[in-house]
Amino acid sequence: MRELSNRARKIRNRVILTTLLAFFIGYVSNSQHQSDLAVIKARGELVMLTLPGPTTFFEDGQGKNGFDYLLAKAFADSLGVELVVKPMPTVRSLLLSVGGPQGDFAAANLVKTELRDKSLRFTTPYLEVTQQLIYRRGSPRPKSIDQLDGELVIISDSSHSENLQKLKLDYPALAWREQDNADMSDLIRQIHEGEISYSVADSLVYLISRHIYPKARKAMDISEPQPIAWAFAAHNDGTVLAAANDFLKNYKHSGELETLTAELFAQTENFSVSDSQRLGRLADKRLPKYKPMFIEAANQFGIDWHLLAALAYQESHWNPRAKSPTGVRGLMMLTLSTAKEMEVTNRLDAAQSLRGGTAYLMKLKARLPQRITDPDRTLLALAAYNVGFGHLEDARILTERGGKNPDSWVDVRQFLPLLSKKKYYSTLKYGYARGYEPVLYVDNIQYYKTYLQLYSLSQQDYQATKPKDENAPADWEASAPSSL
Repeated sequence: MRELSNRARKIRNRVILTTLLAFFIGYVSNSQHQSDLAVIKARGELVMLTLPGPTTFFEDGQGKNGFDYLLAKAFADSLGVELVVKPMPTVRSLLLSVGGPQGDFAAANLVKTELRDKSLRFTTPYLEVTQQLIYRRGSPRPKSIDQLDGELVIISDSSHSENLQKLKLDYPALAWREQDNADMSDLIRQIHEGEISYSVADSLVYLISRHIYPKARKAMDISEPQPIAWAFAAHNDGTVLAAANDFLKNYKHSGELETLTAELFAQTENFSVSDSQRLGRLADKRLPKYKPMFIEAANQFGIDWHLLAALAYQESHWNPRAKSPTGVRGLMMLTLSTAKEMEVTNRLDAAQSLRGGTAYLMKLKARLPQRITDPDRTLLALAAYNVGFGHLEDARILTERGGKNPDSWVDVRQFLPLLSKKKYYSTLKYGYARGYEPVLYVDNIQYYKTYLQLYSLSQQDYQATKPKDENAPADWEASAPSSL
């Protein structure tokens, strides 16, 4: 009986082991046969590889931004997963990492070229760019490749290198230097500052950079329009690529791609001083409605209401329903996280937005070292409102490294643009930022503040001399200065 019992026990154990083994084999088999898309949905993350830059990915006071990021975020949302962004140091490292442990795909304003198409699989193009030869204003403008008289510098492993190799067949004397530690906007800056003679930039990047570096000029196009697309590994099963193509097709058909592109191009003008007549018209039409709120908030927080009004104008043009591509909303353009932090329950409520934005500005001021006094304290806080406090601190570190005063806005504003240069941002905690924007942002607010102060004075003078006849002309713009 004992033998039978032992035998039965062995048979039972063997059955259990066989069952477990079959289950394990089945599990492994099913896992191995899961599609790439199913794996991404199961883990809840889509990992995007990119290169930091003004058209790709960056972080500022509005959170994560950049055309490629916003487009990829919409794709991830359509899949019901979170988008994880991994910036790469070079074009080469980006292309070699696609489809590996680092990331699922590359979105970095990538041109689909013949050479890249041999090792990668690209989506349907969603933009087109043209390669442009850039030179410095004041030097002779070359009208053909054989007229170059100086050093031509481009990004290593870029599509520009591939295009120049083709041009060299027709222009054997054509020579250039490839630079690893740079991006297109940085090379445009180098031309602006006279460090190099020529470079090549994609038309979109040049369009965004030309207002920041006005001495860098387009000489000519050196390519036909080229397609911009996302890149996937050739060895993948194609399910994520197919999903991306479906998304891009639907995104374009719905008009959302056109809207996002238009907003990107609109941003190229966001940081130039507005026409004073436009400001005057909006001061007449919109400011009276919100002026009492500005004054109330200013009294509550101990700040000049003209400054608050100038900040709100810079952010939204006094439009309480304003919305950016990144999802910031309202009169003071608050992110969801900032609104929650400042206890704003409705960002479209002008009074709440103003109170939350003002409280946030004062919080940024309070985070600065107590030794910093006004006006520097306020100006630095305004810069942080735009670019983010972390990036401002990085700029202050660069200012100190450069032997200047990190507590002085005059000194810090000189170093903020360096946050867009890989040579510098790669050594800092918070990485790449469009550092020229907070400089122009603060300049604009100071301009608007001065304008509104003069506007208030003109209104007071008008009220003091206003005819009793109510039909008398009352157009402020007619007597306003055309510029300041």
